[in-house]
Amino acid sequence: MANARVTVHTEAGIDRVEPELHGHFAEHLGRCIYDGIYTDDSVDEDGFREDVVALLDELEMPVLRWPGGCFADDYHWEDGVGSVADRPRRRNLFWGQGREMIPEESNRFGTDEFLQLCERIGAEPYLAVNVGSGDPGEAANWVEYCNYDGDTELADRRRANGHEDPYGVRYWGIGNENWGCGGNMGPEQYAGEYRQFATYIGSMDGQLLDEDLELIGCGFSNHEWNRRFMEDMTDGIWLSDMQMDHLTLHHYYGRTMSILDGDAEDYDEFLTGALALDDHVERIAGTIEATASTRNVGVIVDEWGAWHTEADPGTGLEQPGTVLDALSAAAVLDIFNDHADVMTMSNIAQTVNVLQCLVETDGDDAFKRPTYRVYDLYAPHKGNEAVTTSVETPTREVGDDELPLVGASASVDDGEVYVTATNLDTRAAHTVEFTVEDATGDDVDASVLFEGQEPDMVVDADNADAFAADDLDVSVDGDGTVTAELEPGTVAGISVE
Repeated sequence: MANARVTVHTEAGIDRVEPELHGHFAEHLGRCIYDGIYTDDSVDEDGFREDVVALLDELEMPVLRWPGGCFADDYHWEDGVGSVADRPRRRNLFWGQGREMIPEESNRFGTDEFLQLCERIGAEPYLAVNVGSGDPGEAANWVEYCNYDGDTELADRRRANGHEDPYGVRYWGIGNENWGCGGNMGPEQYAGEYRQFATYIGSMDGQLLDEDLELIGCGFSNHEWNRRFMEDMTDGIWLSDMQMDHLTLHHYYGRTMSILDGDAEDYDEFLTGALALDDHVERIAGTIEATASTRNVGVIVDEWGAWHTEADPGTGLEQPGTVLDALSAAAVLDIFNDHADVMTMSNIAQTVNVLQCLVETDGDDAFKRPTYRVYDLYAPHKGNEAVTTSVETPTREVGDDELPLVGASASVDDGEVYVTATNLDTRAAHTVEFTVEDATGDDVDASVLFEGQEPDMVVDADNADAFAADDLDVSVDGDGTVTAELEPGTVAGISVE
């Protein structure tokens, strides 16, 4: 007998699930770039790890954010263009490279290498400009180098560096965590900096550039900070005249938990922390609505994911890739579907080797982590219309919060409904009844991740294939109701005609 019920209201549309909600993030940190994405021309003629590039290409990544992160606000882009032999070796003020975390940056991987990577894997680039230690002119020059098709020195420099046509970079972040590592700015101070940078970058629209740029403001999980920032931004008529298309926040969870030493209670607390993102999205969207109602400003969560005690400078911020982390990613992607009306992008941290990465390298091996499998399972949502999903589920008290033990979201496209469901209970199975309004249940396809696998099961090169999806047994009643038993800590994808 079912103890959880999911009802999909197919006529109650939320909004389009932008493919960019499945975006990613790469920073010059640990082994993310060097030994992760890029090595040197001994691997391929352009210096990329072909095995990693192939896995990222297979993922159909919609957008990739670079160069940071904290690294962005002490990065000067001109250090990383032109002849590699002539590029200066600089400090890495906030992080280090490799497992040794050497606080230096070779600049072997720069703008052209990053944008070439994006072309190879079909991802939109998202560049974060240096607000903390840079200036508006430097930022405007970067846009000109990347996007201008005229006869200026910077456009000619791009051509001389091997790219005749403009890259057409659309997404430009005005700084990163400027309330913290990006300058420890107060909200009013950052608003002033944002206006100055946006004036120089935004003025290129319709002047030097034919395409529209999308400018991204740096928000905070402190919502009072966001309110003050947005009120300063909207004082007078500035916001209606100039560009701010998106506002960000960051959400990491699990910072006090060892992924290898945790127990069932720790897992509940960890998953509750992941689900707290739902409230953050609602609150920042509410701030935008209250202060910028004359403009359509989207919400971006451009850093998020599990960050455990194993990930510290001594490990290059590497941590084991487990089923539990992947389970949390599924719960977060369901949140993004539910907020498709306000969310325009997200970027999980980070793409390769660092934190909750999707791809890991070990010597000559590159393999998919469990979180990669979740992104595969959720891929059918991309571009669909998210619809309202009602979930009746048992809960468990976790401190002052309650953990819903079953979660779900759904989307529709041309009569096909795709439902994803998570059993967030790592201790017990739950039988779930799915009712899809107006569906007959004549054609049902279902798959499941992580059946029979413990929450702390760690991926490596030898067992990576064991995390692939399996078929899920379901029963279909005469009225089209689909019933499935979800084993502890599992994720399901169900397609219904």
